[in-house]
Amino acid sequence: MRYVLAIWAAPLVLFWGWFGLSYYDVNFGFVMMTRQAHDLIFQLYGNVLGLDPATIPWLVAKACIFDTVLLLLIWAFRRRRDLLARWRAWRDARPAADQVASSSGRALPSA
Repeated sequence: MRYVLAIWAAPLVLFWGWFGLSYYDVNFGFVMMTRQAHDLIFQLYGNVLGLDPATIPWLVAKACIFDTVLLLLIWAFRRRRDLLARWRAWRDARPAADQVASSSGRALPSA
């Protein structure tokens, strides 16, 4: 699962890193990182997809969020027994409300 997370995270870090740097024109001398290249690339994608170039980053963000949720659900499903055991241990370790009230000398209000 560690490799799956790495394979999932690497393109996200590369894309959003490039997007943020090129959007704010922090180019470090690379043509690919300039705002002009940023606008050209999204104009090209917009023409190919038939969409407004301004909507493409939001569509990519939605896809990234969906992929992240899907990957976390798969991870939780694979670890469901461990997660359930931790939750039960946490629940059992908490002092019960009646134990806390009886140790303070006050009675619990009745319904």
